[in-house]
Amino acid sequence: MDFKVLKRLIKFIKPYRGHFYFLVMLTIVTAALGPLRPYIIQITIDDYIAVGDYQGLVNMVLLLLVLLFLHAIVQYSHTYLSGWIGQNIIKDIRIQLYRHLLKLKLKFFDRTPIGRLVTRNVSDVETLAEVFSQGLAAMTGDILTILFILGFMFSQNWRLTLVSLATLPLLIISTYVFKEKIKLTFNRVRNAVSNLNSFVQEHITGMSIVQIFGNEDQEYQKFKEINKEHKRANIKSVLYYAIYFPVAEIIGASSIGLLIWFGAGEIVKGAIGEVGILISFIMYINMFFRPLRMIADRFNTLQLGIVSTDRIIRLLDSKDYLPNEGTFKTDSLQGEVSFDHVWFAYNDEEYVLKDISFKAAPGETLALVGATGAGKSSIINLLSRFYDINKGVIYIDGRPIQEYELSNLRQHIGVVLQDVFLFSDSIASNITLGNPDIPFEKIIEAAEMVGARKFIERLPGGLNYNVMERGATLSVGQRQLISFVRAMVYDPEIIVLDEATSSVDTETEELIQFAIDKLMKGRTSIVIAHRLSTVQKADQILVLDHGEIKEKGNHEELLELNGYYTQLHQMQYKGALS
Repeated sequence: MDFKVLKRLIKFIKPYRGHFYFLVMLTIVTAALGPLRPYIIQITIDDYIAVGDYQGLVNMVLLLLVLLFLHAIVQYSHTYLSGWIGQNIIKDIRIQLYRHLLKLKLKFFDRTPIGRLVTRNVSDVETLAEVFSQGLAAMTGDILTILFILGFMFSQNWRLTLVSLATLPLLIISTYVFKEKIKLTFNRVRNAVSNLNSFVQEHITGMSIVQIFGNEDQEYQKFKEINKEHKRANIKSVLYYAIYFPVAEIIGASSIGLLIWFGAGEIVKGAIGEVGILISFIMYINMFFRPLRMIADRFNTLQLGIVSTDRIIRLLDSKDYLPNEGTFKTDSLQGEVSFDHVWFAYNDEEYVLKDISFKAAPGETLALVGATGAGKSSIINLLSRFYDINKGVIYIDGRPIQEYELSNLRQHIGVVLQDVFLFSDSIASNITLGNPDIPFEKIIEAAEMVGARKFIERLPGGLNYNVMERGATLSVGQRQLISFVRAMVYDPEIIVLDEATSSVDTETEELIQFAIDKLMKGRTSIVIAHRLSTVQKADQILVLDHGEIKEKGNHEELLELNGYYTQLHQMQYKGALS
């Protein structure tokens, strides 16, 4: 067991240490009350039933009932409190984990499967609840119960105790083998669950691609194999349980058989007194072997929790967030954007941007054109600090963007992407993103300005219409218009438009172009487009190729150069004529 991980896990208990100490007390009381029952029954048989003392028998039965009632109350309190602590701790861990995920940069999500992160935040955290309800507290109670039982047994008759424990080495050996086998199986189960989650999440998200290419049968076969591995791992654990518990029962029964054989002989010889002690020892043996059998299972629950905790801690300890976050905040920007000899690579030295330098004055429109993979989207990703540059400096209003407080910086940059992501929620919530400072009237005003109000009002419920996951119930153009409204209500000084009209029909494009004109008015705008017709009015156009700026100027100036831009223009013009 990794005690360093266990130590980290115990730290999560600190906010509930008072409740935890009370749980420890309940654990001790529960462990002590159990072994009292055989002792009371022994006294009842030897001191009252054997001598025919009916009133004494009644009194002892009443005492036993009170003890049982008290034990039930303590056990209820123990079970409820351990579950309460566990649920509160996993709530805290899940919140901490999700808050940490929100701070990680996009590079982390680029290389980490979403299904694996879902497993960490849901399944692995849920496992920790069992650690506190069925692991730590329960295993501690089992150990204390065993110690109390041994204390009672040795105090009554040490010879009977040793005979009763003669089969204990066999149980310890079988328990250890079971523990080791089931630990490996549980790790295999957790990996299978993670793989299953990743596969299902990715393929449900990409179901349209699967169906478009008629790949259902192949993906179905892949899923069957992953699901079979999950089944095999779980059946293996069932097999070990099916072997271990009958073996443990046989060992326990053998111990009782030895006890009866030896104890009966001692009674006949007069070496021990009444039969009550023999009956109490039979009860002690049953009580002793039950928690001992369960300890192996509890230990593996704890071990499984340690594995899950280790995964969670490694995620929490990941430092894959933007370093050296600045502290400068501002209520408004002029909107000047400048790249000074910027180099950037997603992976090591494979630069996707090479020595990029340009300057956009406040209120100016800067267009980025070039083939796919030229580096256009990388530029806007760097401007919003989704990634940090390798070399060079990016300035906004003459200040390096690393000096800005990150959330403050992004408040002043509005981004409208080609692939608009909408959450399964109302249109209003998708526009405000849950920001309570944006009034309803401002949403209406922004929707009116970009020409989206009419189609929104035609939907059932208007702004309260639920767009479903990823905006599946809306057209591409409608999703795009909502993204314009979203950008408008935040009123940024810098606006970024990434392929904003590349996936819509001509009529919708005219509506979106109207929205673009409204959105860009009075703001510094950086526009990415394959259609050169949408950027001809730009104050400055950068022509990118393989991460380098090949040409720079306005539409007329670039045509006069008769270079890259001219070739792109002629290709699109010929395509339009054909």
